[in-house]
Amino acid sequence: VVLIEKKEKLGRKLLMTGKGRCNLSHAEFQPRELIKGFGKNGNFLLSTLSVFGVKDTINFFEKQGLKTKIERGKRVFPSTNKAHSVLGVLIKYLRKGGVVILPNTKVVSVKVIDGEIDYIFLDKKRRIRAKNYIICTGGKSYPTTGSTGDVLKWVEKLGHSVVRLKPALVPLRTKEKWVKEVQGLGLKNVEISVFQNDKRKEKMLGEALFTHFGIGGPIILKMSRKIGDLLEKGEVELGIDLKPGLSFAELDMRIQKDFKKSNRKMFKNSLSKLMPSKLIPLVVRFSGIDSSKYVSVITKEERHRLVTVIKGIKLRVTSLLELSKAIVTSGGISLKELDSKTMQSKLIKNLFFAGEVVDLDGTTGGYNLQMCWSTGYVAGQSASQKVDK
Repeated sequence: VVLIEKKEKLGRKLLMTGKGRCNLSHAEFQPRELIKGFGKNGNFLLSTLSVFGVKDTINFFEKQGLKTKIERGKRVFPSTNKAHSVLGVLIKYLRKGGVVILPNTKVVSVKVIDGEIDYIFLDKKRRIRAKNYIICTGGKSYPTTGSTGDVLKWVEKLGHSVVRLKPALVPLRTKEKWVKEVQGLGLKNVEISVFQNDKRKEKMLGEALFTHFGIGGPIILKMSRKIGDLLEKGEVELGIDLKPGLSFAELDMRIQKDFKKSNRKMFKNSLSKLMPSKLIPLVVRFSGIDSSKYVSVITKEERHRLVTVIKGIKLRVTSLLELSKAIVTSGGISLKELDSKTMQSKLIKNLFFAGEVVDLDGTTGGYNLQMCWSTGYVAGQSASQKVDK
């Protein structure tokens, strides 16, 4: 087995996953439940997950001496909290198996004869001939790690179809410039709704993060693919409910109680128990209430304006961040041209695919790495069996 690596070192993107901790899987052991995290293409994974699923992944790393742990949201991490530990296991496993690693090596083109790859051309006028070939080069996210999408150009020349690449799990740019005033502010337990043409298309509860260009964080990443699709049809607006656990009337009652306790305070100094201090100046501004007004004389109408703001801060989305900034690439090799049981190409007899290079992407929480382990295992097993025969 020969592993061709474009970069000097293996696993550069792996080291970035889970903020350097490597969220290596998602602890959902029922395949039909797990595939829901992959959207419309999830069914394709049922066969691979039945061969090498979540439990197999955890057992593999445990058997190699790396303990794992399950955290909030069923996220699986190495007990060391270090992605380097995961990479170390994989490199050790490669060496134990006698795999030849060719670093700093780029595939330039492929020679196909009678529906099979005869050999591949490498840079520096080298070439390799093998019984079978597996492409697992990733998408176009974080191109500095080596995922530049070059492989897709020559795979298309082989006759394969490539579903248009788009960013997935990516922050959003907004029209509003006030986000710079609160950049770095994290929002916990908020509900964000996505609107188009005044109709709510999606909503999600969780955490978000203001940035200098717009908004990011776990909820936004999960909704970004849907938002990207909607942007192709027209304008998209977000509504941020800072207090989703309270109805309009309940929040109004809560504010009235706070105002009674702080009736000698100015409006701008009365909201500290209700929201983060960094957000207060903006909420005051959006409410249209005089910041120096004493809360004892704030009218019912003004109070209702305040409730409306807290229950729905508006943001207009201009775009997703570019593909190079996305955690995952959406799109890739069309699944219609792959055998889901073997990951073998239906067009080229001795070609297999695995990982993000195919048209599969999941939400956050270890889904995407599990997809890589499962498809990678099946592709490797299938390719080796084909050699044995």
